Amino acid sequence: MDVGSINPGLATASVLALITFGVHTFVGGVFVARPLLASRELTPASLWLNYYCWHIVSALLLVMSAGFGWAAAHPDARDVAALLTVMGAIFSPLCIWVAIKGGIAPWRFPASWLFALITAAGLWGFAA
Repeated sequence: MDVGSINPGLATASVLALITFGVHTFVGGVFVARPLLASRELTPASLWLNYYCWHIVSALLLVMSAGFGWAAAHPDARDVAALLTVMGAIFSPLCIWVAIKGGIAPWRFPASWLFALITAAGLWGFAA
């Protein structure tokens, strides 16, 4: 595959999804997941369901990175990029809504702006 045939927007979305995975897994894991597991205020079912959802997001971000990467190199996979771009466009405002609902400034939740960046890169990929 010729490097010139790589879609730069979708490749950027892939890298951003991978960065988001790293932030979520390693930074969030230390500052959010570990304290969550130490909580004595949540019932065991709620605590472990939250932990399960944490890992769902980890897997989702890896799939998003791989999917955008695949679509960046294979123009016939634009439908994959379209689905992932729409997902990012849903996840960013959802994160903002959850932050506001919890009385937290939305910019304090990295997912709100990281998913917005992934969405913007996906849209750039369709414009390219």
